Amino acid sequence: MSAPDVPAGILPATSTPVSPTAPSVPAPPSWPWRRAALLLAGAAQLITISALVSADPLAVTWWSLLLAIAPAPVAAAAAFAPAPVNRLAGAAGVLILIAGIAGGILHTGLFFVPALVALAVGTVKLWREAA
Repeated sequence: MSAPDVPAGILPATSTPVSPTAPSVPAPPSWPWRRAALLLAGAAQLITISALVSADPLAVTWWSLLLAIAPAPVAAAAAFAPAPVNRLAGAAGVLILIAGIAGGILHTGLFFVPALVALAVGTVKLWREAA
C-alpha cells in the first residue's frame, strides 16, 4: 500500500513502536541524588587538581591528595555499581568527603560540601531502598 503522493518505500507511521529495551521499572528514588553527587564530586575534584598544578599550587598534603583522587571514582561506584557494592561505596564516599573537607576547610574543601550533601542523601535513600 502506498499513498498517492508518497514515494513507494515510505509509509506514514500509524503508531510509535515500543522499544523492547525500554525499562519497565522506574529509577529508584536515590538515583538522582547519586548522579548529582557524581557530577558535583567530579567538578570539585577538577578544581582541586587545578589548584594542585596551578602557578601558586596548594601544598601536597593528605587531604589535597585525598580530594584530588578519591571523590569522583567512589561516587561513580555509588551511582553505577551493583546493589551491595554501591551501598558500601556511598558510605565510604561520605567518610572520604568528611575527612577531606575537614582537612582542607580553608582551601578547596568547601567545594565538596554540595557533593557531600548529595551523596549523603543518596546513600540514606539507597540504604532505605534495600530494607
